[in-house]
Amino acid sequence: MSKAKSGIFYQGVSEIDGSPIVGVMVVSSKNGKTGNMIQTYIIRSDMSPLDANRTGADYAICGNCPHRGIANPAKASGLADKRTCYVNLGQGALQVWKRFSKGGYPVLSQEQIQANVRGRMVRIGTYGDGFAVPETVWANIRAHAMGVTAYTHQAENSYNYYMKSADSLQDAQKQWSNGFRTFRIVSDYSEKQANEIACPSSRGVTCNDCGLCDGSKQAKSIVIEVHGVGKKHFQGV
Repeated sequence: MSKAKSGIFYQGVSEIDGSPIVGVMVVSSKNGKTGNMIQTYIIRSDMSPLDANRTGADYAICGNCPHRGIANPAKASGLADKRTCYVNLGQGALQVWKRFSKGGYPVLSQEQIQANVRGRMVRIGTYGDGFAVPETVWANIRAHAMGVTAYTHQAENSYNYYMKSADSLQDAQKQWSNGFRTFRIVSDYSEKQANEIACPSSRGVTCNDCGLCDGSKQAKSIVIEVHGVGKKHFQGV
């Protein structure tokens, strides 16, 4: 079997708004929280993630996620105002973009994708919402992976392996009434409800070993205390 190789698993238009995007699969990760999962970055293929976020063009890969911040195209550089997303765009996402823009990633065949993910846990949307990529692409990945974690803010969609990203208790309760599990950011773990548990990462368990953020599993919903670079702008609701 050939050695796993990072590369492009999808390039085309966004399922959210039709803009050009690319999905890059990174096969090795030193992320201490997730463990060595396969990471998938979903980014605009025509501009850097920093420019996309600042101008609001990241709607193509984030949809209606409120953590994108408030777009400010008048700014010459930097990010959207009051961005609360935990992802540091100046790190992984930007490095993936730079390598992609220089032609540094091969286009992976279906067989190569399957070989990469076989027996591995896959993080759908290390950056970006999985709904931007056609479902048939993820179906191929899920069919051969050991498991996936996935989150979406596109609440009108209902693929059951996605955790619904809830931005308030009221939002979570609506999703629960529709039969979905949620992943919710809170200011403090004391806010969790009876049908929620604190993210096991708070006990040092990696996502690679946990796997509870597969919405199709029969388990409680998950809450996590606000973290990451956008923490200072977070206002709990």
